[in-house]
Amino acid sequence: MRHILNILDLSVEEIDELVATAMDIMARPDVYSNVCHNKTLATLFFEPSTRTRLSFEAAMWELGGRVLGFSEASSSSAAKGESVADTITVVSNYANIIAMRHPKEGAPLVASAHATVPIINAGDGGHNHPTQTLTDLVTIKKELGRFNNLTIGLCGDLKFGRTVHSLIAAMSRYNGIKFVLISPKELKLPAYISKDYIINKNIPFVETTTLEEGIEGLDVLYMTRVQRERFFNEEDYLRLKDRLILTQKKMESAPKGMIVMHPLPRVNEISTEIDSDPRAAYFRQAACGKFARMALIMKLLDLKVGD
Repeated sequence: MRHILNILDLSVEEIDELVATAMDIMARPDVYSNVCHNKTLATLFFEPSTRTRLSFEAAMWELGGRVLGFSEASSSSAAKGESVADTITVVSNYANIIAMRHPKEGAPLVASAHATVPIINAGDGGHNHPTQTLTDLVTIKKELGRFNNLTIGLCGDLKFGRTVHSLIAAMSRYNGIKFVLISPKELKLPAYISKDYIINKNIPFVETTTLEEGIEGLDVLYMTRVQRERFFNEEDYLRLKDRLILTQKKMESAPKGMIVMHPLPRVNEISTEIDSDPRAAYFRQAACGKFARMALIMKLLDLKVGD
């Protein structure tokens, strides 16, 4: 039995294998339609989600499996004070695999210590979101055809953005990577992320506070929203939320082959006028999430086509 709590729980070889599987599922969905017959996925979402939860559920259904679970803590026994450990111990009796989202960092680690089935971290606070990163990697491979020799711009909330932290950790293991970090000073990348995954690996990077300075020469522009739920002070959120907005005018300085990604939901950090730009990959990225999660579910259940 194996758990995936962090994208680094997967080796580069395993990521390449999962990406290849996801791409094959896209190309031949009918071949995979019964792989998870008689298997059950539990989706335990103690924090609101649309894309992640529904893509997990769609992934399991399209693999021929079943789904059970809850979409918010208030509809579970957590509202009565039940611990994560007890919830996981009980649900392990009902499912073959569990996808769990929780607002507290480290909650999936606690869950993994009590589970008798594989746990997938579907996001824990501002910490990790490995399946979003796997989705991002499938998108990059599908759109650009490679992981090496890329200049990746990360824009918005780099302090609390778990998707940014996980993507940096994953991409730091490939060759020829350069990061451009675009954020207000108050939301800059945490020092421990910079040190562990950029500075210690001698990866070139640039920090800037404006999109205009950061957008030129990028292969990927990864936009993020300023997350109201991560702020203790409403004033700070309101002061920073509109600091970095991607508009069509700013896109004029971007390379023709660049792609714009976003883990969604979008608030107003990407103008809707960009949606029709062929470089806007964020809705295609959301579609890739289902296939990425299908590949991971199969791997953790040790299932292959024809089994």
